[in-house]
Amino acid sequence: MSNNLKQNWSNKTIWTGDNLPIMRGMNSDSIDLIYLDPPFNSNVNYAAPIGSKAAGAEFKDTWNLTDIDIAWLDLIETKYPKLNRVIQSTMTDNDKSYLIYMSVRLLEMKRLLKSTGSIYLHCDPTMSHYLKLVMDAIFGRKNFRNEIVWGYTGPGSPKMRQFNRKHDIIFWFSKGEKWTFNSDAVRIPYKDPNQRPRRAFDTGGGAFKLDNIEKMRKRGKIPESWWVQEPGNGFCIVARSKNENTGYPTQKPLTLLQRIIEASSCEGDMILDPFCGCATTCVSADALNRQWVGIDISEKAAELVRQRINDLTRNIIHRKDIPQRTDLGEHLPYSSTINKTKLYGFQKGVCNGCSTHFEYRNLEVDHIISRKEGGTDHLDNLQLLCGNCNRVKGDRGMEYLKSKFQY
Repeated sequence: MSNNLKQNWSNKTIWTGDNLPIMRGMNSDSIDLIYLDPPFNSNVNYAAPIGSKAAGAEFKDTWNLTDIDIAWLDLIETKYPKLNRVIQSTMTDNDKSYLIYMSVRLLEMKRLLKSTGSIYLHCDPTMSHYLKLVMDAIFGRKNFRNEIVWGYTGPGSPKMRQFNRKHDIIFWFSKGEKWTFNSDAVRIPYKDPNQRPRRAFDTGGGAFKLDNIEKMRKRGKIPESWWVQEPGNGFCIVARSKNENTGYPTQKPLTLLQRIIEASSCEGDMILDPFCGCATTCVSADALNRQWVGIDISEKAAELVRQRINDLTRNIIHRKDIPQRTDLGEHLPYSSTINKTKLYGFQKGVCNGCSTHFEYRNLEVDHIISRKEGGTDHLDNLQLLCGNCNRVKGDRGMEYLKSKFQY
């Protein structure tokens, strides 16, 4: 059950705006499950058709370096060297800009998750190989739980010279070594009524107790990590009913989200979808008695979640502001002795600019992302620089400072 005291927002809240500053304003360790279906770097711009429920919803999925804030790269270079190496390994600038955009947001999502929480990242083969490396760098390879292949059907051109591309990838990572998995909630029937369950009970003489086998067969099995349309097993994750379809260009089926939510959360848990689009995650979470919060750049998401839940007594809250964190205790001045002492230990007395070791008194506290660029006074946005590096950098990014050391 989710702990409401950790949340600095109300249940059933939908935010309109850039999800990065909104997530930065949310309290740490407050989310049980995150599902995100972000842009795929598909080099296509999407818009819902006129006349559909989602008409007016659109998003851009083309990327270049002008789309990113250089301060994001500064943060990654300064504090996350493994992640930076993954990003720098990409071949093109548009791939690099996409991964920078995703990385700064995934870092916030990790902070928001509880220690037992899980994250499901929905993508396609365009960037799945790079996103897996990004997730490994942020969440740790040991916390990789599954790569789920979601298969679906559709027409293909008769002139195609390759197999029809009809699947997406969903990466499931846990935050820590313990995570929620409700196996009984997602079991499916055995296709073959005569198939013996793998864990049959041996009586010792090579014979199996038929009553135990029958109980296990009736209980069903945990699904494989490939999910396709199988009408005979009670789980159809491809077809959407007519009243479910909103016309949103990348809408996912309710049953797909229901399986994820039932598997990796419990009633009362808090679910976050930071790219909630037509609000399928919010609708599924609401139907399954979970708490939920959604964020989307388009105001259409707030309208669609009200239409789809279709119950004014639900008290759905629409916000456009940036939340203020309440989990930091008494606010300290950014240059306080406590902050400086912690940073000196983290950096082992080395200036983050010139990489020279200094005595404590010769280092100064600096904002990695400047205040004018939206940087906060929180410890994760602070670093120590020597007096010279601090004055050279000013309120610019670390990229500017490092360029001064290249001769």
